[in-house]
Amino acid sequence: MIKIGVTGGIGSGKSTVCRVFETFGIPVFYADTVAKEIMVSDEILVAGVKDAFGQASYDHTGRLNNKHIAAIVFNDREQLDKLNSLVHPAVFRAFDNWMLTIPATTPYILKEAALLFESGSYKMCDYSVLVTAPKAVKVQRVMHRDGVSAEQVEARMDKQMSDEEKSNMAGFLIRNDEGQSVIHQVLDLHHQFLNLTK
Repeated sequence: MIKIGVTGGIGSGKSTVCRVFETFGIPVFYADTVAKEIMVSDEILVAGVKDAFGQASYDHTGRLNNKHIAAIVFNDREQLDKLNSLVHPAVFRAFDNWMLTIPATTPYILKEAALLFESGSYKMCDYSVLVTAPKAVKVQRVMHRDGVSAEQVEARMDKQMSDEEKSNMAGFLIRNDEGQSVIHQVLDLHHQFLNLTK
């Protein structure tokens, strides 16, 4: 079974691309969604977060105190790296467990992750797909989706690896620029991936 990583900058539409693959029956592991879930369910991770950032990291019901964590990590690269060094191994564990649930007859699976290259998880994949879009399009999408300003979107973008850097590491590219059909591009890749499994 081939493992394919799918990544892209904020607002690139990588989740939309993955949902198209799902219509062809391809299982998708959404790493960023899983990361939010395991922040409260993975006991090793919870203990690590409390140890690194204090008991105030969680409220009395066990929910993550996002404001507390954000105040520590968002303006401190070292603290953000510390958080990522706790979260990434937990996501890797969750991915391994998820893989055990996938039927052996499945030709390939996708792992969608914003930090596919930054976290090193691309090394666990056989191939990588980068979803790109023009900066102006990405900014508009995120402003609309999250109700934030252009400046806030660009501040988030500045913390991510550029598309140029990622394209040097990705084997396949999908342009989600609203000028080309994403469905046709996904269908083309789907056939390529099926051929790779033969």
